[in-house]
Amino acid sequence: MLPQPKLTILSRDPAQRKFNINCNAFQQDALISFNGWQYSSFYTFLQSESPDATPEPLYVHLARRQLPQGEWEVMVLHDYPQTTDDGHNTVQMGICPGDGTIHLSYDHHCDVLRYRYSVRDLATNPSKFEWTAALFTPTLDYLPGLPSTHRHFGYVTYPRFGFLGDDMFCTVRDGKAGLGNDYLYIYRGSTGRFDFVGAHLTGVQSNPYVHGLDCRDGRLHVTCKQQAGPNGSENNHNICYAYSDDKGYTWKNGAGKTIADLRKGETIDNNVDGIIAFEIPKGSGLSNQEAQAVDQEGGVHVLNRDTLDGGECRMWKHYYRSPDGNWTQRAIRPVPGNARGQLAVGKTGDLYIVLPDFAASEMRLLKASKASGYTSYEEAWTGHGLTGEPLVDSARLEHDNVLSVLVLSEEKTAGPSERLRNVVVLDFQL
Repeated sequence: MLPQPKLTILSRDPAQRKFNINCNAFQQDALISFNGWQYSSFYTFLQSESPDATPEPLYVHLARRQLPQGEWEVMVLHDYPQTTDDGHNTVQMGICPGDGTIHLSYDHHCDVLRYRYSVRDLATNPSKFEWTAALFTPTLDYLPGLPSTHRHFGYVTYPRFGFLGDDMFCTVRDGKAGLGNDYLYIYRGSTGRFDFVGAHLTGVQSNPYVHGLDCRDGRLHVTCKQQAGPNGSENNHNICYAYSDDKGYTWKNGAGKTIADLRKGETIDNNVDGIIAFEIPKGSGLSNQEAQAVDQEGGVHVLNRDTLDGGECRMWKHYYRSPDGNWTQRAIRPVPGNARGQLAVGKTGDLYIVLPDFAASEMRLLKASKASGYTSYEEAWTGHGLTGEPLVDSARLEHDNVLSVLVLSEEKTAGPSERLRNVVVLDFQL
């Protein structure tokens, strides 16, 4: 078993809300390390020494610390009050290695794009800058290089950023649940502008829900499940996979066959040949957007759940594509509720699986070793008084062998009607 992690409180969580707006599984990088510094993004209300301070509205907060032991600095973006009680409307964060800009997008559920970005070199030369909101633009309704009239900026959900060599990708869903498409953009570090690549995922009377989009050694991997019809897990089916070796312009299925050239206006839809990794029927308990990780050898790991192992009990499942292209699936343990887990790959290739249990306010950390071929799952730690869907800093784990987890911690209160939670980072030295 692992020793207890170091716990650092970043801020109060807005526990008065009906829906969690921090720590949701589809936030690809709400905790990310780059160039020896770690960054986190979250919502909270304006802090005050007064016990009567109002917990509304919320504001985007951005924190940073120098690794390994630096103190967290927190900035507040005061110019945008967030008021909608909707768990979709999280903060997303990305970093472009080529020019050191930090990018934020926030407060979306079928809404006009809300985006801002920092001055150049902020992440490549962080000690040069005092950590203040003046480093960022105001909220924009467009991506630099593209006009606000761009047709896919008006109905945005689930923005996502990620490393793409010296560049950075951005994706958004345009459309509602059951009828949405995902669009891909590339921010060029050399120009400070975005290029529109195209619709890499298209739903035909359905909607792809992405587990993750990860670039490893120049190959961009995406897995998703499909949702046909109205929003609801009973309509979720199939796990699909595709990859691109040219930054998302051309896509291939698992057999290496080209299935979409976005330069020609083509796309990956649910009828494209060879994208289904696992045929999973509707009504089998699949969740939206759980987790994906890609290991150092190009193996693709997916975490989701289904009921296909017998009975009505949903089991967390590890779906794995080996570097030679073979898919396998293994049950991990029963799912205690609807909360989604997370995956991360360690410095030596071991897989770490973080599983929450909302009802018990617990979080478990499991390890599947590379040496075992990822065939067994050893419980490495159990923590109590924790809630929210865990988010991990994959870059720090692979570089420093430290697993940092962004999660919510609960505080004991005087009465059962009062809820107090904190946004915290857990640091496990592996």
